[in-house]
Formats: sequence, C-alpha cells, structure tokens
Amino acid sequence: MTAVQPAPAVPTRRTARTGTAERSGAAAPATRRLLACLVAATPVFGFVSLAQVFTREGFDLLRHPLSMLSTGDLGWIQITNFLVSGVLTIAGAAGLRRVMRGTPGGTWAPRLLLVNGVMLAVAGVFVMDPGDGFPAGTPLGQPTTMSWHAMAHMAAGSVAFTALIAACFVLGRHFSRAGRTGFAVASRVSGTALLLGNGWAMSGGRAGSLTLCVGVLVAMAWAGVTAADRLAALRRAA
Repeated sequence: MTAVQPAPAVPTRRTARTGTAERSGAAAPATRRLLACLVAATPVFGFVSLAQVFTREGFDLLRHPLSMLSTGDLGWIQITNFLVSGVLTIAGAAGLRRVMRGTPGGTWAPRLLLVNGVMLAVAGVFVMDPGDGFPAGTPLGQPTTMSWHAMAHMAAGSVAFTALIAACFVLGRHFSRAGRTGFAVASRVSGTALLLGNGWAMSGGRAGSLTLCVGVLVAMAWAGVTAADRLAALRRAA
C-alpha cells in the first residue's frame, strides 16, 4: 500500500517575514554597522553645521542657509560635512532595507532615504554662490545672477528635501500598520516640519533659513531614531 505523502507547507506571510528576520539576524553585525551610520548622520551634520553658524564671521542663520557655509576659505568644512553625511545616510538606507524588507513601507522608505543621501553628497559637490554679506566682505543683498553650480546645488537640495519628507510619511504608514501610534505620529510631524520649513523658506518668509534648518534637522533626526529603534530590536533578538 502506497504511503500518502504530506502536502508541502505553504509559506504564510508570517513565515516569510520570519525568514527575512532570520536572514537579517545572520548578517546582524554588518546590518548594525549600517544602521549606526544613519543614527550618526544627524549628529554629525547638525554639530558641524551649527558649530560653524556660531563661529564663521558674517554668517547669520536668520538670513543665510546652512548651504552657504560651503563658500569662502573654510567652505571645505561644510562641503566635507555634506559628503560625509550623505555617505552615512546612504549606508543607513541599506541597513534599513535589510531590516524592513517585507513590511509596509519596507521598500520605499529605504529607497527615499537613499535618494536623500545621494542628493546630500551632490549638494556638497556643487556649492552655492556667496551673497548677502557672506562670506565676510561679500556685498549685502542677493546675487543678481546664479552660477550653474549654484543651480545644481538648489536642484539637489530640492530633491533631497522631497525624498526626506516622503520617507517620513512612508515611515508613518509603516509604524501605523505596526500599531505603534506614537512613532507614526512622530514620523508625520517630522515630515510636516520639513515640508513647512522648506515651504516658508522658498516663499521668502522671514527667517526662512532658520525654519528650513529646523525642519531638516528634525526630519533627519527622525530617520536616525527609526534606525536606532531597529538597531535596538536587532540587539534584543541577538
């Protein structure tokens, strides 16, 4: 009499996600390093930028965007800051892709952060023009013309901000679907902060460079918090 062979198990969504988690766990040291890069991106960018805000002669955050720190004799500091922060964000996006695979938002949040990181680096390569009294000795008022590299910088910045805003809202959906209401709200608030800060700056609003700075740092910081949360989860699972 022929024995009846058991039917092959059909992988469920839960099984698929468990398999993903196991693969992530198998490469946990590398994944942790990648996530740590995203955690570090905001402190690095924020500290280096704000240190210059308070030390570079003639710079006024109420009138000058952080990008203008890339001009002048010490402009190499901010250029390096953009490049390093961009690389850290790119690496962090790769880490998030590993740990979010198979979850809501797990495809687009890392992709958007990758775009953000690449555009940060591009913004470092192409610098703004001096203007409105900075660097010290530059005539007051906005330049009447814009160089090609300044236009490239503006374009890269616009793409970077758009990608970061979208990533925050995608992360909001991710946390909402996971039942983490507080994280979902914080994600959407962070995206909104950058959306409003950038919109106010682009409209020529008073102290627009300050509102943009706050929005950028808040949204970048939330991406870092998300990476720190996933990093903690990996450590608990180890």
